[in-house]
Amino acid sequence: YRTTAVSILAEKVFFGLILLFSVALVFPLVLILAFIFVKGIGYINLALFLNDERGNGILNALVGSLMMVVVATLIAVPLSILTGMYLAESRKSRIADFVRLTVDVLQGVPSIILGIIAYVWIVVPFHAFSAWAGGIALAIMMMPVVIKNTEESLKLVPASLKEAAYAVGSPRYKAMLEIVLPAGASGVMTGVLVGISRVLGETAPLLFTAFGNRDLTFDLGKPMEALPPLIFKYATSPNDAWINTAWAASFILVVFVLAINLTTKLVTRKWKMPS
Repeated sequence: YRTTAVSILAEKVFFGLILLFSVALVFPLVLILAFIFVKGIGYINLALFLNDERGNGILNALVGSLMMVVVATLIAVPLSILTGMYLAESRKSRIADFVRLTVDVLQGVPSIILGIIAYVWIVVPFHAFSAWAGGIALAIMMMPVVIKNTEESLKLVPASLKEAAYAVGSPRYKAMLEIVLPAGASGVMTGVLVGISRVLGETAPLLFTAFGNRDLTFDLGKPMEALPPLIFKYATSPNDAWINTAWAASFILVVFVLAINLTTKLVTRKWKMPS
């Protein structure tokens, strides 16, 4: 009886500690989100989504962020999915081990270092800041996330599916593209959305590559503004109107990131439902 009572008490204490640490982890996030919402929502208006001569609008940054994230996604996603498929299939290869190590190291490299690398590789040779350079820098940051999610998702696909495809004479590449990849599509899509949400809030790489532009432009070969650098520049400005714009832009950026994360949850839950 005493042993049972002690076990029940230990279980309750352990559960209480887990709950306490969970609340302690979530509490700062709730405070940050609440602070941004309170400070930023009051400055949301129609003029904010326009460009004026004083630079109080953020239309150029919204368009710039969207275009550079699209460029990064178009570059990173195909390469990352193919790399993840190779790693999932080549589990004992030395080349695969080297690629995994490279991906792990790349995932841990600070974003400002990747920005400097993109500056040296792209901006310096072409003697110009551009949205292309910003998109490539974001693509480099996105690739490790998508690669790791793709590899782990495809590893969970039952081997019997591939064996069945091989049994009916399907080539290996067809089995991977038509059987294995669709079966692990939920995890792959999750990795893509998580990668997008990560690069959407990056500032340092874009300061070294896209540089910024007060004018609205759709030319990927020219400097282009984005939300994170705009927030950084406006928040450190002595101009009160620009500071207010920075709070509003922060609110919009947080809403975008939250929307992408919620979409990730919904997509994952839907695709994991039994048919």
